[in-house]
Amino acid sequence: MKPRISMITLAVSDMEKSVDFYQKGLGFPRMDSPPEVAFFTLNGTWLGLFGREALAKDAGVSSEGSGYKGVTLAYNVATEEEVGTVLQEAVKAGAKLIKPAQKAFWGGYHGYFSDPDDHLWEVAYNPFFWIGPTDEE
Repeated sequence: MKPRISMITLAVSDMEKSVDFYQKGLGFPRMDSPPEVAFFTLNGTWLGLFGREALAKDAGVSSEGSGYKGVTLAYNVATEEEVGTVLQEAVKAGAKLIKPAQKAFWGGYHGYFSDPDDHLWEVAYNPFFWIGPTDEE
């Protein structure tokens, strides 16, 4: 198996609300897709949104679940200031601020927000090395 993640698909309870959050609120570019799913092109991967019940049925698992899901998505930025800016943009788009921008125990700077379905996103500045696309992407 080659090391890669091609797409991350999030189960959502309200497709329209989630599409608005990611497309209009965060400015993610949406691809043409059927109404029951939404795809967004990101630098190096895709993000998919799929109805919670339908995605669980497709995987053959229960759609029940609450609280921490054991997964956090990361959005890395180039400066400490950008952490706060991105968190503010997410909150303005409808996200819930979970952890304000602050120094991280590992030496960086970060904060957390959750999307309309409580999927956690960490916004982080890592002063030790760049995790993200090149400037051309």
